Amino acid sequence: MKVSGYSGLVGRPAGALASAAVLVALTALCGCTVRPPDAADGKGNDSPVHVGLPHSRTPGRTPDDKPGRTPAQTPAPTPSVVETTPPHIVFTRGDSGTGVRELQARLRQAAWLFDGPTGTYDDLTAQAVKGFQGKRGLPQTGETDAVTWQRLLRMTHEPGKWELYLMGGQPAAAPDPRCLTGRVLCISKTSRTLRWMIDGRTVSTMSVRFGAQYTPTREGVFQIYWKSRHHVSTLYHSPMPYAMFFSGGQAVHYSYDFAARGYAGGSHGCVNVRDEAAVSALFAQVRNGDKVVVYW
Repeated sequence: MKVSGYSGLVGRPAGALASAAVLVALTALCGCTVRPPDAADGKGNDSPVHVGLPHSRTPGRTPDDKPGRTPAQTPAPTPSVVETTPPHIVFTRGDSGTGVRELQARLRQAAWLFDGPTGTYDDLTAQAVKGFQGKRGLPQTGETDAVTWQRLLRMTHEPGKWELYLMGGQPAAAPDPRCLTGRVLCISKTSRTLRWMIDGRTVSTMSVRFGAQYTPTREGVFQIYWKSRHHVSTLYHSPMPYAMFFSGGQAVHYSYDFAARGYAGGSHGCVNVRDEAAVSALFAQVRNGDKVVVYW
C-alpha cells in the first residue's frame, strides 16, 4: 500500500500515518526543524528538514545575527583607547611679561617664591611651581599649565600694583619736560624709575626706591656734585656703593637692602637702585655737573 506524499512510510499502519501527519502539522506551527520518522539520505546520516512559516526567524536572533551564531556567542566590542590631551601650557621657562609677573606675585602669596616678581620665568620660578604642583598632587613639571594656573588662581587674590612691582620693573613714567635737554638723571616717584637721558634720548632705565616717611627724598632740579665708588654713610654706617650725590647727603646709589627686600623697605632719603650692573654702568657715564630731576 502506498500513501501519496509519504513514499517512505510504505506498509505503516493508518494510525502511524495519522500520528506522523499530526506531528508534522504541529511542528510547522511551532517553526521547528524536524525530520519525518526513518527518513535517511542514503548514506546512513540523518538529513534535517526545516519546516517553518514563510519569512520567520529563529526566536532570540536579530536580523543582523550571522547564521549559526546565537547572541550569546557574539563577541563583545573591543573598547576604544581613550587618549588624554595634556593641559595647555600657560607659562614656561624663558617667558616674560606682565603675566609672568602676576604668576610670581601669586606664588609669593602662597609662600612658594621669595624672590621677585621680576617678570621673567627663571629657574627660581620653575622650582617654586614644581613645589606648588607636588604639594597638590599635580605632575611636577615646573611649567605652569592650565590646571596649575587655575589652582593657583583659586588659592590667591589678584595682586595689586605694589605686589606686582615689589622688586621693581614697572614701566617708566613719561619724562618731565625738564629732562629733555642735556645730560639728566630723570627720576619719577610715581613710577619709581630712573631714566638716564642725553638730549631727550633715554639711554637706560632702572627701578629705584626713595626715602621713608620721615626721611623723604627731595624733589626738584639738582646737579651731581660728588661721586664715591665705595662710599659708606658716616651717619648710618651703611654701605652706599656707586654713590652719586646731588643734594646734601642724598645720593643715587646701589642698595643691598633694596636688592634683597624690594619695596618692603626704604632709604634715609637717597635714591636706591637694586640692579648693581645697571648702576655700575650709570656711575661710569655720569659726570659731575650732570642734571638731576626728581618729580612726581
